[in-house]
Amino acid sequence: METDYDVVIVGAGHAGAQAAAALRQRKFEGSIALIGEEVDLPYERPPLSKEYLAGDKPFERILIRPESFWTERNISLLTGTAVVKVDAVAKTVQTATGTCIGFGKLIWATGGYPRQLTCSGHSLVGVHSVRTRADVDKLSSELTDAEHICVIGGGYIGLEAAAVLTKFGKRVTLLEAQDRVLARVAGPELSRFYEAEHRSHGVDVQLGVVVDCLEETEGRVAGVRLSDGSLLPCQIVIVGIGIIPAVAPLLAAGAAGGNGVNVDEFCRTSLPDIYAIGDCAAHANGFAGGMTLRVESVQNANDMATVVALSILGSAEPYQAVPWFWSNQYDLRLQTIGLSLGHDAQVLRGDPAARSFSIIYLKDGVVIALDCVNATKDYVAGRALVVNRATPDPARLADPSVSLKEVAAPVNEPSAA
Repeated sequence: METDYDVVIVGAGHAGAQAAAALRQRKFEGSIALIGEEVDLPYERPPLSKEYLAGDKPFERILIRPESFWTERNISLLTGTAVVKVDAVAKTVQTATGTCIGFGKLIWATGGYPRQLTCSGHSLVGVHSVRTRADVDKLSSELTDAEHICVIGGGYIGLEAAAVLTKFGKRVTLLEAQDRVLARVAGPELSRFYEAEHRSHGVDVQLGVVVDCLEETEGRVAGVRLSDGSLLPCQIVIVGIGIIPAVAPLLAAGAAGGNGVNVDEFCRTSLPDIYAIGDCAAHANGFAGGMTLRVESVQNANDMATVVALSILGSAEPYQAVPWFWSNQYDLRLQTIGLSLGHDAQVLRGDPAARSFSIIYLKDGVVIALDCVNATKDYVAGRALVVNRATPDPARLADPSVSLKEVAAPVNEPSAA
């Protein structure tokens, strides 16, 4: 095996795979190694809690690229390989088996690990995360014998898993510590809509609850004990309470960071010739008022990958991409553009009862984000409102008879006499 590469990419998810592809698409001729902890070829993660768990898409259909892609482009794909140490001075990474691999440029694209419960019983058989193909395969193998499933966490992963499991005919209880689901990513109105939706499908949504411990029977999870003493019997627990950025080796090497590794507008870390992209990269985001944060999305992974490829090729362009997200639950497609963090007003467009509506978030009169439920036209047109920092009349925003494309169109000011 070659042990020195012009570019080493650690992490073979969306960000890492796209960085390798973007370099080759832009005619980079140097050697590239793409290193991934998992044994599988790079694949898409969002379908894991949706189509893959549901059995609607086989694994081959969620591959980012077929195996031939990597071979034909002379990208060395090192799967089943964990990087445990970075030497920023010697410009090497060390694998768990002790192999040292040299780099000219290093791209850190490791994403994160599922955050685990810390209470007793957290490691029992039957307790699952949904982060990797192996996670979902293991969960799926246990579903036949499970009647009642507890999902801990009311974010996208928890809600999507609950929707799929309900379709399977399982009794699902969803536990959320905060007073509403999607609390980190959406406003209260959207939260209440999705809570009602899940309840209408039979999900027992419990809010403001704290898990005390997981109970067991013969080494397997048998229930969730809440802080008020109540016990929820179940045969499977799914934990979806966020991720911990996988950046320990990089921070140990001296990179600045904490909740992720800090990067500048070109995705450069504080260490020379070392970049970080995707879920693990903390950056000042212009669509969050310059706040430093990590954006966990395919969009962020892909766009940061392009920024790094251009930088390595000497055509650096700053990261300025508008964030977008999506979530499929039941027959609802949620599409989000922008970041609603810090909004001080919102406008409801359409009727939630009709199952097609949008919520538009504003801050100081400026449109900063839209949540669009079965309203793709609003989502597409809303992009211009967010990018252009539009300040439209809220009454026009709320009127479904006025297209958002029309609202987003620039107003032609009369010329001065």
